[in-house]
Order: sequence, then C-alpha cells, then structure tokens
Amino acid sequence: MELFAENSPETCSTLGLECGSCIHQAAANVARICHGLESSGIQQLFVQLYPSSGCRPMASAFELEYRESSDTHPPLLTFASAAA
Repeated sequence: MELFAENSPETCSTLGLECGSCIHQAAANVARICHGLESSGIQQLFVQLYPSSGCRPMASAFELEYRESSDTHPPLLTFASAAA
C-alpha cells in the first residue's frame, strides 16, 4: 500500500508533516551525503525529492539549508586517490 497518493503539501499536511522541518532535515542529510554540489545539482535533487509543483516554493529554502549544512557538517565519506 502506498503511503502517499501524491507527494504534495496538502498530503503532507494531512499527515501532520510541516514543509519547513521536512526541507531542513532533507537538505541537511543531502549535504552530508552529497557534499559540494553546485546550484544546478541542488535544484535537480530537490525536484527529484519533491516532484509536486506545490513544493517548488521551498526550493530556495532547500538550497539555503543545503549550503548552511555543508558549511557546518563535514562529509560522511572522504575519497582518496588510489594512484599514490
């Protein structure tokens, strides 16, 4: 059974979820996993996570939170070159 019939602000609100806290948590988690993204990559991820047009007004808040989280949290993984 699908939990969400449609990923939209109205559906989330019905379930007691609030856009601001959802965006904050998602952006912070993305920043820890995908550190160093450019604006286009952040926006692309936002649209994939939140495909509803009703969520689009939160795109700038998502990017802002991503950038703030990137500055305050080190990446979870550090990659090293194998050619040393």
